Amino acid sequence: MNALFADLLESFDRLTSTWPAWAVTLAALLSLALVAWLADVIIRRRLTASLRAVAGRTSGRWDDAFIDHGVVTHLSHIIPTGVVYFGIALVPGLADAVVTGIRNVALAYAAFVAVRAVSAALSAANTLYELRPDARKHPIKGYIQLAKLFAYCCAAILIVSALLGQNPLLLLSGFGALTAVLLLVFRDTILSLVASVQLSSLDMVRVGDWIEMPQFDADGDVIDIALHTVRVQNWDKTITTIPTHRLISDSFRNWRGMSDSGGRRIKRSIVIDTSSVRFLEADEIAHFRRFVLLAPYLASKEAELADYNAAIDADTDDAVNLRRLTNLGTFRAYTENYLNNHPRISDAMTLLVRQLQPTAEGVPIEIYCFTRTTAWGAYEAIQADIFDHLLAILPRFGLRAYQQPTNDALASVSRGVQSASSSSDAS
Repeated sequence: MNALFADLLESFDRLTSTWPAWAVTLAALLSLALVAWLADVIIRRRLTASLRAVAGRTSGRWDDAFIDHGVVTHLSHIIPTGVVYFGIALVPGLADAVVTGIRNVALAYAAFVAVRAVSAALSAANTLYELRPDARKHPIKGYIQLAKLFAYCCAAILIVSALLGQNPLLLLSGFGALTAVLLLVFRDTILSLVASVQLSSLDMVRVGDWIEMPQFDADGDVIDIALHTVRVQNWDKTITTIPTHRLISDSFRNWRGMSDSGGRRIKRSIVIDTSSVRFLEADEIAHFRRFVLLAPYLASKEAELADYNAAIDADTDDAVNLRRLTNLGTFRAYTENYLNNHPRISDAMTLLVRQLQPTAEGVPIEIYCFTRTTAWGAYEAIQADIFDHLLAILPRFGLRAYQQPTNDALASVSRGVQSASSSSDAS
């Protein structure tokens, strides 16, 4: 190879022996550029195509990932850079300062190409990691971005030192005085790095989690966790970007526990008009015995009340001295049995039908239970079906749900009062 290269130089010297010096230099530079370009074309196109064909025939995914992210493409640029670096010294008529300057630029470009290849390799490694089943639980994208940042910082030092022709250690020695400035510049990066470590180690957020963060108007699924930002796709399909460190410094709600449990909570009340609450009469109790869901409750409750009333020392002929069934208590028992027998309500989680503190509107009866599904659409359908049924069956118990009077109702009452007043005046 050396003999062939020497023969080519000797042939070039004989060919240009009669040329002026500037023409020889120009011809040598053009020849060097042509050789570098041919090396780039051959290496980048031929080698990359060959490696892609080989990767397509293998069962592994790592080679495809490295080729798809352009690792080989970036590395192929080092060959023509080496041609320029070593070939520029053979160009006649160039001053030493020009040769040194071109070599320095070639070294700087080689450092740039190398860091691009390292960045592509890190991206390929992240792509391969995301294929793992546990990648959603412990994402490493933040660490990958930090490694890229470190690689680019090192490359920047090497590029500057190459262009200046100085030892990189001399540049590093001068960074001590810039520490405060660097801390200020990279403040968000440092905070984000610490936050990423905490989020990952404590398993606070994963890709796919439903989170709520009202201070950022974020309410939806996490679609990306990076070093500096966490992206959330809201239910209206908009994207909210949250600084990673704010997930540590601020509060947010993660609905993963609900999703993992397999059930979603229903917590909603029906406000009963207080004036409709009363004791049940004997014929009403006999009517309610026809309700399959109430038969066990009525049998148990009537036995309990009979024992209590028989034990008290009072006039049992007067109903005021007795414990009696109420329509509101019977409705609560019916609701609880209805939920216990509902096929889409979980019997493994808390189920309550409770009476809350009465208010100016009435007596709230709260339904507290969990569905057997966490799917939003199905959950809303189950919840609506339950309250449709309860609101429709309220009149069977002689109860009314509270509803604020409408303008039409108030106007009707006002007309009735005026009519009664007119009749009284006429009489």
